[in-house]
Amino acid sequence: MKRLLLGLATAALLAGCAGPKPADYAAETPKLELKSFFNGEMTAHGIFSDRSGKVVRRFTVQMTGSWNGDDGVLDERFTYSDGKTERRIWKLKSLGDGRYEGRADDVVGVAQGTAAGNALNWRYTLRLPVDGSVYEVQFDDWMYQMDDKVMLNKAEMSKFGVRLGEVTLAFQKR
Repeated sequence: MKRLLLGLATAALLAGCAGPKPADYAAETPKLELKSFFNGEMTAHGIFSDRSGKVVRRFTVQMTGSWNGDDGVLDERFTYSDGKTERRIWKLKSLGDGRYEGRADDVVGVAQGTAAGNALNWRYTLRLPVDGSVYEVQFDDWMYQMDDKVMLNKAEMSKFGVRLGEVTLAFQKR
């Protein structure tokens, strides 16, 4: 039994290391500039798919972004297909060299972001309310700038290394 558990733990660790890295997209254009893209008014349309791939939730997000030097605020207002609403206000900081930090009330600690080329990878833990309980889940969040008005986003959600589902979004600048 110990060998089986060790084998599973090793496989999970190696699988976690096998994913893409921001540097893989360094030559891709247009170059993602968070301060430019997340500045002004935007709308995003998204879905949450469970681990089987079934879409279990749809939503729209109205966003307003603003920057003062290296400090940004992204105000997200979610409306879900069941009529529920939610708000998240991100406080962003550009650290230089394509590195970013983000904080929000429902984010545990600090989100860490790295950008290269047209891509940005955010990693963070989110407090997620579900049926009266709150769970801390990890997000591996990838954004890809398509042009000056469109960005695509996919984020894998997991807990204890087990994939729970995926969020897919399309951002449109106004």
